[in-house]
Amino acid sequence: MADALSHNSSPKSEDSFQMGWFVVGILATVVVLVVVFYDSLAILGQTWLGDENYGHGLFVPPIALYLAWEKRTQLRACKGYGTWFGFLIIAAGMGLFIVGQLATLFVVQHLALWVVIVGLVMAGWGIRGGGILAFPLGLLLMTIPLPQFLFQGLSGHLRSISSTLGVTCLQVVGIMAFQDGNVIDLGPIQLQVVEACSGLRFLFPLMTLALLCAYFLHDRFWKRVVLFLSSIPIAIVLNGFRIGMIGLLVEWFGKGAADGFIHLFEGWVIFLVGVALLVGEMAVLKRLWPLDASTQRPDPRMRGVGNADRGSHPMGAGRPLRSEYMAGGVSWALVSSLVMVGALGWLATHLEAREDLVISRQSFVDFPLHIDQWEGTVRPLEQVYIDALRFDDYLLADFRPPDDPNPPINLYVAYYQSQRSGESIHSPQSCIPGGGWLITSLNTIPLEGPSSSTEPLFVNELMIKKGEVEQVVWYWFQQRQRNLTNEYLVKWYLLWDTVTQRRTDGALIRFTTSIPSQSDLSVAKARMAEFAQLVHTRLDPYVPR
Repeated sequence: MADALSHNSSPKSEDSFQMGWFVVGILATVVVLVVVFYDSLAILGQTWLGDENYGHGLFVPPIALYLAWEKRTQLRACKGYGTWFGFLIIAAGMGLFIVGQLATLFVVQHLALWVVIVGLVMAGWGIRGGGILAFPLGLLLMTIPLPQFLFQGLSGHLRSISSTLGVTCLQVVGIMAFQDGNVIDLGPIQLQVVEACSGLRFLFPLMTLALLCAYFLHDRFWKRVVLFLSSIPIAIVLNGFRIGMIGLLVEWFGKGAADGFIHLFEGWVIFLVGVALLVGEMAVLKRLWPLDASTQRPDPRMRGVGNADRGSHPMGAGRPLRSEYMAGGVSWALVSSLVMVGALGWLATHLEAREDLVISRQSFVDFPLHIDQWEGTVRPLEQVYIDALRFDDYLLADFRPPDDPNPPINLYVAYYQSQRSGESIHSPQSCIPGGGWLITSLNTIPLEGPSSSTEPLFVNELMIKKGEVEQVVWYWFQQRQRNLTNEYLVKWYLLWDTVTQRRTDGALIRFTTSIPSQSDLSVAKARMAEFAQLVHTRLDPYVPR
């Protein structure tokens, strides 16, 4: 009888023992990830809380955890089947993390965190476990902010489309409206379609919601794809309709209707309309070519439950060798992966913590305000911009020859002694649209004339417009021994010079002038070329090479 009691209590004891190891493994994983990826997680949290385009990111991780918890029955069948393939995935993820740390690319760090999580799942539950959790893992990708250059490009295109749709809506109801770029002209009132009106605040959360709806639509695969992809035109069309509705209210009640609570309320109403359209589309799709009972797709949340209940092993493999696992079925691949994440995380932190070489230089306080016939007037930046840009030294001044009737040329130089995560140069292509300016063209052109180096100087030329005001902007990045115009090369050389020279210093040099009329564009460019060459030959003491 004692043997029987012992036999009956043994499975419970073993289950408790294994559950204890499982809890320890989960806690250890969370602690390691939080410690190693603390900066990345902090930036993600700040973005979700402070950027309305990514506010949905706060809700996605809990939803993903819930969906993973629903699959716990299937995952039990994968316990003890961790694979060393997960170890390799984690190694690749940590390599990405180190690159992101050294190149100050937070988006790369965020992707690295996701890759490491995928690798840990593989190391703990094997390839089958990764397949079971594929959707919750994929859903997490919807929380990662786009790189700024992609975001700004997408925002610009969507603003243009939304402006066109808004004007069309107004014209349909009989209101005279014209489009000039991203400006809607209503006669006495002009509405600027700024970045916040691009529709991305609808698009990102609606796409995430559509992805969830497609997951719960237990039907043919093509229907799921259609449901998800339809969220894109729905968001764009609704945003265009919203802009048209704002124009209509402005026409009736004045410009105040485009601001404050009414503006916010309209946004929520339109988003709820988008949700209703998705739900209605789901109902319609289920009625089109419905599956009969014999071909009914199984609920993806329950897929694999039968196998788990029967005790079958994933992938048809036999019971793995116990030498590959610790007590309680904990995979050595998972334990080794956690050790590697901690070690490489320490290495990345150590590399980032290395002090850069401090290069002696002159302060911009000493920069000459009289350059040949050009005379400058310093324009101090407000503290709010200084805090946001986080440079170490800067120069902002307007230059113009005496008695010159042409607009002044604004010179802005931002110098960074060290470009670490969160302290790197802000590209004009990212910052300019935030001020309501529309970039109408972008080219890279050679700067003719004398130069302080033997290589020709190339600059990025932006033509920008805000209402009736047009400006031309020239800029380049002066990074150690190089003058660069390509932002990807800036990041690459930042990574390279961090390792080879222990230097991450650099500067943005930018020139801006207004264009009174299109006929004066050639005059403005000629003046910019003359002044830019004069400044370039005098920069080395302030931006060391």
